[in-house]
Amino acid sequence: MKVLFIARATLYSSWGGDTVQIEKTAENLRKLGVHVDIGLTNDTFDYDFYDIIHFFNIIRPSDIIYHAKKARKYVISTIFVDYEEYERKQGTLLKKIFRKFFGKNNLEYLKTIARALLNGEKIKSKEYLFWGHEKSVKKVIKNAAALLPNSENEAKRLEKTFGKINIPVFKITNGIEIIPDIEPNEKFKDSIICIGRIEGRKNQLNLIKAANALPYKFYIIGQHSPNHKNYYKICRRIAKSNIEFIEHLPQKEIFSIMKSAKVHALVSWFETTGLVSLEAAYYGCNIVVSDKGDQKEYIEDNGFFCDTASVDSICQAIKKAHQAPFNQSFKNYIAENYTWEKAAEQTLAVYKTVL
Repeated sequence: MKVLFIARATLYSSWGGDTVQIEKTAENLRKLGVHVDIGLTNDTFDYDFYDIIHFFNIIRPSDIIYHAKKARKYVISTIFVDYEEYERKQGTLLKKIFRKFFGKNNLEYLKTIARALLNGEKIKSKEYLFWGHEKSVKKVIKNAAALLPNSENEAKRLEKTFGKINIPVFKITNGIEIIPDIEPNEKFKDSIICIGRIEGRKNQLNLIKAANALPYKFYIIGQHSPNHKNYYKICRRIAKSNIEFIEHLPQKEIFSIMKSAKVHALVSWFETTGLVSLEAAYYGCNIVVSDKGDQKEYIEDNGFFCDTASVDSICQAIKKAHQAPFNQSFKNYIAENYTWEKAAEQTLAVYKTVL
């Protein structure tokens, strides 16, 4: 079986959870005997060589339409992030005005055009420009062989947003990479860490405001998104001396840091899985997460939840997490249920079904 993964043009220049999901799913599918190539939407391909094309990020239909027309069959890992609450409460004035008068789908349309003009992310599909965002998403869903959300809640949000889905939907759980014998990096002992792209949706700004009022050492690890340079500058400007910023690090170094840190905090306005929280919970951290998005389906009662909008709520959750013993039972549960090997097995089962 030959499969082509096609992902956003910035998959490697702006590292994110989808980068890990794509790389690790491909790696483990190859172990199961599947030929997998990874390409970016700006590339060109020999489409006839592949049995299936696998797309990622339904919120970027302009990345899908051009290639989908040439595919024998295609599936989509939806990774359906909902920016509505973040942009309503924390977005720029222009975004708030546009959303109020034109709606969230037209705002996504504007953002796609902005990425093309400002970041050089080509819009290969001219149909997207004429159809608009909502119609484009509905068309790529209608013609797909299957959708692969990461949770039941994500599938429900898709239907609520774009209407009844009349194609097969298969939940594919996200996973973590289990590396034995990782040595803890003692520099980070008992610290609070936050790992991920630095951008408004991830809400590092409110986390930093909370950190400023706490006696712990904090590390903000990651690069800023291309369109969030000013946000990054504000984060650095308000951060007190107990907060250190570190650029993106290799995965193994991240796991070493997690093994030494006490708490990982991901207080985003929205997450589908909160993949880094699962990694942190396995490698040794208690986890602080927001009450937004689909994370509860994965974490259930095993995290310390906070109100993203409240700096005091974030403070209280971090204090509780720092004082609590490590949650060994959740680590064991993750090892049994959330691995990339299992994700690959589930994905291969979908391929066999649609073929």
